[in-house]
Amino acid sequence: MPRSSMPRTRLSRARRAITAAAVPLAAAATLLGGSGTAHATANPGPGFPAHYAAPYVETWNSPSALTNAYNATGNKYYTLAFVISDGTCNGLIDGNTSLTDAGWTSAINTLRANGGDVIASFGGASGTELAQACTSVATLQAAYKKVIDTLNLTRIDLDVEGGPLDDTAANDRRNQALANLQTQYAAAGRTLSVDYTLPVLPTGLLSDSLSLLNNAKSHNLNVNLVNIMTMDYGSAQNMGTAATSAATALHTQLGQIWTTKTSAQLWAMEGNTPMIGVNDSTVEVFSTANASTLESFAATNGIQELSFWALGRDQACSGGFSGAPTNCSGTSQSAYQFTNTFKAITGGGTVTPPPPPGSPTGQITGYGGKCVDVAAANSANGTAVQLYDCNGTTAQSWTVASNGTLQALGKCMDITAAGTANGTQVQLYDCNGTGAQVWQHQSNGELLNPASGKCLDATGPSSANGTRLQIWTCADSANQQWNIPS
Repeated sequence: MPRSSMPRTRLSRARRAITAAAVPLAAAATLLGGSGTAHATANPGPGFPAHYAAPYVETWNSPSALTNAYNATGNKYYTLAFVISDGTCNGLIDGNTSLTDAGWTSAINTLRANGGDVIASFGGASGTELAQACTSVATLQAAYKKVIDTLNLTRIDLDVEGGPLDDTAANDRRNQALANLQTQYAAAGRTLSVDYTLPVLPTGLLSDSLSLLNNAKSHNLNVNLVNIMTMDYGSAQNMGTAATSAATALHTQLGQIWTTKTSAQLWAMEGNTPMIGVNDSTVEVFSTANASTLESFAATNGIQELSFWALGRDQACSGGFSGAPTNCSGTSQSAYQFTNTFKAITGGGTVTPPPPPGSPTGQITGYGGKCVDVAAANSANGTAVQLYDCNGTTAQSWTVASNGTLQALGKCMDITAAGTANGTQVQLYDCNGTGAQVWQHQSNGELLNPASGKCLDATGPSSANGTRLQIWTCADSANQQWNIPS
C-alpha cells in the first residue's frame, strides 16, 4: 500500500474528544480556550542548539504536560502539535484554542525561562492546514505571521501528509508565503527557520514529498530540516533499522536537491520522528532498544533533530489496550524513557552557520579608544561583554556576519534574555537566530539592535577597563559610537 495512504490516527477528531473528556475539570477551560481574557504574547525564547530532541506535544491535552516533562527529564525542547485552521484562514491551537491562551502562554514562558524553546507544528493528520484554508499567498502569509508573532517563534514545522501532500497548489502557496516571511523577518533582524515533516519509507521519500521540497527550493525557501516520520510502513520489521535506513536514503535525496551542501550539512538538515511503541500499523513496534539505536546513529552522523509521536504516550500502559493506545506506548518502558533516550543528542553550537570566509573580522573600538572585549576570553554562555584596553587577543576579535550578528570565540554578542529595557546587559551566548543578536551599524557610528530599538552603550558613561556594555535609548552620544571591522 502506498505510504501516503497508510492509516494515521495522530488522534482522530473523535478520539481527541475522548481524551479531552478525561482531563481534570481545572484544565477544561484552558483546553477549550474558554478563559475569554486577552493575554500578552509569549516571551521570546533562546533558540535551539545544533542538535536537540523535541517530542511532539498533544495540544488537546493540558499545557502542564510541557512543565511536567521538563521537570521530570530536563529536556528543554518540544514541538506543539498542531496549529490548524479554525474553519477559516485563521490558525488556532488544535483548531479551537486561542493562540493567547493563558495556560499555553504560561507553559511556554516557563520553559523558555529555563533555557528551553518550542516549535509550532502546522498541519498533521487531522484538521485543515492553513495552506489549504487560505486561498492566496498574501492571506496565508498573514495567517502564518499571526501565529509566529503571537507565540514569538523562531522555528516552525509543517507536517504535510495524506491528501494535503498531493495538493500542489497549496504546497506552492505555502512555500511562497514562507519564503516571503523569511525575507521579511531577515530585514527586521529576525530568523525564521522552516522545517518540513514528511512521510517516508525505509527506502526514502516518495515522489510527492520530493516535489514539495523541489518547489520550496524554486521559491528560495530556506528549509532548515526535513523531518521524516519513521512509522507506519505497513509491515512488521525492525523499527530501529527501518528508521536509520530511511535517514540514509534521505541523505542521498537531499543531496540531489541541495547539490552544493556538504555531506555534514545534509545530515544536519535531517530530523527523525518515530511513533514510539505500538504504531497505527500494530505489527510495528518501536521499542526502547530501537530508540537507543536511532539516537546513536543520529549522534554519530550529526542529525539535527530527534522527535517522536507523542509525549503523552511516553509511559507504560497500566492495563490492556486495543490498537495503538493514545495515552501510553504499548511497549515496556519507564516513564519518559523515550524522552530521556533522545535528549542525549542535545548539545553543540547552534544551527546558525559560522560566517563565511572573508567576513570582516577585527577589533570593535569605542569609548575612550577601548576595545569591545569578552571578559577573561571565556566562551561560556553569559560571559560579560565589556570595554578593555586593546590587546590583540581573540577575545577582541569580532566577525561581522552577513546576518547582522557580531561573533567572537564562536558565539554571538547577545542581549541578556532578549531584554528591551534600558540597562539590559550584553553578553556572549550561543548564536540562536533571535533578534537579540542582530546589530546594525548606523552612519553616525551607533550599533542599533532593531528588536529592542536600543543602541549598544558603555555604562556610565565610563571607559574604565571592565565597563559592562548594555543597551540604552539611542542618543548619538560618545559612549554609543563604535568602529567595526569592514
